[in-house]
Amino acid sequence: MTAIETQVQYATYTMTSEQVYSQEDDWDRDLLLDPAWEKQQRKTFTAWCNSHLRKAGTQIENIEEDFRNGLKLMLLLEVISGERLPRPDKGKMRFHKIANVNKALDFICSKGVKLVSIGAEETSAKEGLLLWCQRKTAPYRNVNVQNFHISWKDGLALCALIHRHRPDLIDYSKLRKDDPIGNLNTAFEVAEKYLDIPKMLDAEDIVNTPKPDEKAIMTYVSCFYHAFAGAEQAETAANRICKVLAVNQENEKLMQEYEKLASELLEWIRRTIPWLENRVAEQSMRAMQQKLEDFRDYRRVHKPPKVQEKCQLEINFNTLQTKLRLSNRPAFMPSEGKMVSDIANAWKGLEQVEKGYEEWLLTEIRRLERLDHLAEKFKQKCSLHESWTAGKEELLSMKDYESASLMEIRALMRKHEAFESDLAAHQDRVEQIAAIAQELNELDYHDAVTINSRCQGICDQWDNLGTLTQKRRDSLERVEKLWETIDQLYLEFAKRAAPFNNWMDGAMEDLQDMFIVHSIEEIQSLITAHDQFKATLPEADKERMTTMGIQGEIVKIAQTYGIKLSGINPYTVLSPQDITNKWDAVKHLVPLRDQMLQEEVARQQSNERLRRQFAAQANIIGPWIQTKMEEISHVSVDIAGSLEEQMSSLKQYEQNIINYKSNIDKLEGDHQLSQESLIFDNKHTNYTMEHVRVGWEQLLTTIARTINEVENQILTRDAKGISQEQLNEFRASFNHFDRKRNGMMDPDDFRACLISMGYDLGEVEFARIMTLVDSNNTGVVTFQAFIDFMTRETAETDTADQVMASFKILASDKTYITVEELRRELPPEQADYCISRMTKYVSGDAPPGALDYISFSSALYGESDL
Repeated sequence: MTAIETQVQYATYTMTSEQVYSQEDDWDRDLLLDPAWEKQQRKTFTAWCNSHLRKAGTQIENIEEDFRNGLKLMLLLEVISGERLPRPDKGKMRFHKIANVNKALDFICSKGVKLVSIGAEETSAKEGLLLWCQRKTAPYRNVNVQNFHISWKDGLALCALIHRHRPDLIDYSKLRKDDPIGNLNTAFEVAEKYLDIPKMLDAEDIVNTPKPDEKAIMTYVSCFYHAFAGAEQAETAANRICKVLAVNQENEKLMQEYEKLASELLEWIRRTIPWLENRVAEQSMRAMQQKLEDFRDYRRVHKPPKVQEKCQLEINFNTLQTKLRLSNRPAFMPSEGKMVSDIANAWKGLEQVEKGYEEWLLTEIRRLERLDHLAEKFKQKCSLHESWTAGKEELLSMKDYESASLMEIRALMRKHEAFESDLAAHQDRVEQIAAIAQELNELDYHDAVTINSRCQGICDQWDNLGTLTQKRRDSLERVEKLWETIDQLYLEFAKRAAPFNNWMDGAMEDLQDMFIVHSIEEIQSLITAHDQFKATLPEADKERMTTMGIQGEIVKIAQTYGIKLSGINPYTVLSPQDITNKWDAVKHLVPLRDQMLQEEVARQQSNERLRRQFAAQANIIGPWIQTKMEEISHVSVDIAGSLEEQMSSLKQYEQNIINYKSNIDKLEGDHQLSQESLIFDNKHTNYTMEHVRVGWEQLLTTIARTINEVENQILTRDAKGISQEQLNEFRASFNHFDRKRNGMMDPDDFRACLISMGYDLGEVEFARIMTLVDSNNTGVVTFQAFIDFMTRETAETDTADQVMASFKILASDKTYITVEELRRELPPEQADYCISRMTKYVSGDAPPGALDYISFSSALYGESDL
């Protein structure tokens, strides 16, 4: 029954047109059974009528007289219904009065009100009003509303009704059940003063009557119902607005958090990239290794939290978009440059620079290693050469041949020939020195100036030696014919000693030569070469014995013929002792070289163990990560129970992944050992540490993103009332058309899926739908996008029109609202939120400071800065 029906019944009681008119003749006859009841009814009904008629600027004094002609009865009905009745008859004849009463009764009948047997105990209005009173007074002590007579005698029920809606008007805790007169008068006075409800009853009449009149109390209580109905409507409207604003505030908070986290992450990337792009090499191996250690700290310590932040950012973004969609809000568009795709691109750029930086570091370390090796080799060869050339220029510049005898001249000539042979043998060493210097220059050695200077000095000295040698030869050749033959044995010794001496010099240089290798194969090659050299030692020893045998023949001849030898071979500066000493030196260097090579073998074997150790783990971890990625993909697309069961399964996967982290850390440790040992390749595995890192980060991101997608599906289901059966139906349809089993449909498959679900699609409509499910033009439809679309199609959400209607209630049907109304009807935080965002209402009939709630409501659901 409507409020109008209820009030009309209260206004008419059991009247018919004849009964109303008959009051003109014998009103008392119908009500003379109980004069007290009659008085109470007349008083209550008169006060009730006046509470409405005063809105029209009139009232009644005597109910018997003022309703006779039907005019004020029609006016009363217009006031309480808000509708216009037919024009009344203005005549004063009896039939005019009856006509007016009939018009009033016809209007009452048009509202579905029965005029027969409509006592309070027979009407549904009574039951509805009683239920309303019971619900409102249920929390109050000493109140138990069961009827409209005895339950109201102590006045507590009336006070409870007032307190429930306006607790500021009555302090219920101070009321006493043993003070019914005080309680009733308190209710009557407060209702008349603050609620505009006239006093229709007397406290004494109610208290002193065994059973107060039902209709009188019911009429009075109905005034409270109608007085508070508007307040309840406003409360409902305020609750709707608060709910909508709370959603907006929560969404704005999430947007601000996203913007802050995105800004911080992008700023970190912006600061990090220049550091990784700085490819200025250090001058020492120690400094470059420190750079490598700093980079490892970055990968182990600084980057992992940022990986988690990036993943959390994507999760927050997806959750926010889901909440916006569920609350019928426009999608969130981050600030320029802060889209998820922008962050992904920035991250991709970071990883590209990062990869290049690591490659550059390793290349530089290899280069410095090569430089240090070459520099040492250069210094060693320079020292040997400079030691050999010491005094040679002075020797070549001597004029000893000017005062020498013929034999001495011949001896000097042969000696010079031997020197020339020696000089030619050293030509290759000078070229090696120059070649090493050139390579050091090309590799940008930090002390290239010193290297070049030393190399240039050697080359200049070498050129000078050549010039002096040629000059001395020219001088000796001029006097060569003055010489006679010399002792062939000395000559033979000199000829044999010189090449043998050169061989020993080369052997010692080779035995002391530095080397750098990176594999077992390379060191084995050096060992093979060394073994081949050792195989030549017996033949070399024969040559030594032959040479020393010549010297023995010289001594034997001298002893035979009593020749006193000077102890100096005129054809060579090499003495037998020199040969012996160098041979002993060669034999001493051979085992040292053996030891050095074996030590390197041990080091390379250790490196090989590190390679195998790393490979053994990597070959397990790599496939494990791939398997987990595939399993997660299957969990996210296969129908396997409820979303909660899927969530539980994914959480278990997540925990297993977290527990697996120790294996990654151990592999990182082995990788660090490999890098510290300068191991840069591994033939035992196709998985590098970089591959594992990227796979691990992708796995963490994928499980977190998948869990978030299921969370959003749960959020969608619960918020939109989507059943598990519907979700299973959506998933089954999606899986059927996910032909590649990768959690995505291409547009043609998506179209087929929609058609299978009953959609009649034209090109224009399908294009519109594609803009919803693939806003970034990726060319695919993900399961989450599909679920979002289907929930939009099957669920209802609050709308801008609903919010406008709620504001209109708070504004008392005005097209604007005041600050005072907002602060009165809404909590302080919500009121401040509206006041700070609503624009001024521009209209001549609005008071200063009026606010435009219509544009504000529209902005909540459209493109705006809210």
